[in-house]
Amino acid sequence: MPKRVLAALLLVVIVSAAASATVLAVQDDPERQRAFALFNESKIAEALPLFEKLAVRYPEDREVLEPLGMLLISQAGSLKDAAARKEMRKRGREVLVKAQKLGANSALLKSMLESVTPDGDTDEAFSTKKEVDEAMREGEAAFMKADMKKAIEMYQKALLLDPNVYEAALFTGDVYYKTAEQKKAGEWFARAIAIDPDRETAYRYWGDSLMKQGRATEAGEKFVEAYIAEPYSRLSRAAFVNWAQKLNVPIAHPEVQIPANVTPKEGSNVTITLDPGMFKKEGKNPSDAAWLTYGLVRASWTMSEFAKQYPKEKKYRHSLKEEAAAFRSAIRVLEEKKVKDPDRSLQTIVKLEKEGLLEAFILLAMPDEGIAQDFPAYRKTNADNLRRYVKAYVLNNSGSSNP
Repeated sequence: MPKRVLAALLLVVIVSAAASATVLAVQDDPERQRAFALFNESKIAEALPLFEKLAVRYPEDREVLEPLGMLLISQAGSLKDAAARKEMRKRGREVLVKAQKLGANSALLKSMLESVTPDGDTDEAFSTKKEVDEAMREGEAAFMKADMKKAIEMYQKALLLDPNVYEAALFTGDVYYKTAEQKKAGEWFARAIAIDPDRETAYRYWGDSLMKQGRATEAGEKFVEAYIAEPYSRLSRAAFVNWAQKLNVPIAHPEVQIPANVTPKEGSNVTITLDPGMFKKEGKNPSDAAWLTYGLVRASWTMSEFAKQYPKEKKYRHSLKEEAAAFRSAIRVLEEKKVKDPDRSLQTIVKLEKEGLLEAFILLAMPDEGIAQDFPAYRKTNADNLRRYVKAYVLNNSGSSNP
């Protein structure tokens, strides 16, 4: 599905506009002031040509290039011709790459670079139904011109044709957000969530709307929901962290330091690396045996267990099942040896296991490319565990590793 950047743009790149205020005082450029004013008023179609001119005038100014690149990618979504859309997205991405090289590093910029390939390709269709897709693009074109009445009319047309178009409900809410009708905005964001509760955007937009209304606690709940819907999204993480910073809420994952690491090699070989502090001559740490077992179990997964557990996957990957099995093997060693005072990391793991939150911790606090593949299946039946984990641990600042 296509990614809409305009709502996020107003929240993220607005920082660029503020940062440009100092530059404006020196340059006294009325066109620059006008461009950002139009941008802040959601008059995207009018703002875009001004940013184009500014980019020629100030080719090394990332404060101009970042919004220009995002506006180009946004504008592409409203074009009816597929080749034209691809070309505009390609150019928008090239502008964003230049802005990044000049120092721009917002979460939105990084997300957009990931969502659009260098040649301008992206998963862009709103719907496989031609009439629905056309209605959505007409709505987007109207939105770019700040014709909010027309935009809503077209989004509603798309919903009548297909009640399951997530973006139609989401964008309707976004229009109401822009026109300061926050109650209606929330209603439409809720409708988008009902269509697809596993996407983060509607939760995040709703959180922004609630913040506008001064309802920070309720906003935090929506940002948490966005985070546990798509925890590996730069935008959901950034929104959650920004909310916490604004309210001075310290957030962190529990700190778990694992003194054993497993590295698969070619063929059936595997290397287990242990912390040099383990098994010191002056006396053994009672937790060492547990961590050694952790490493051995992980090694067994790389050599044979993964193939047994995932017979349809041709290549080994680090998985949620593997990590959970390794931690549980360490817990069993502690129990068998009746270790009364394990190290702090193992104490945390034992506590998470007792509360049924071990998998949630693994997925949110220590994911890698392999583990992340197991998130969708886990979330389908365990969303409440993810929610409990974030509220019980991350919001209680139980460690030092940020989301």
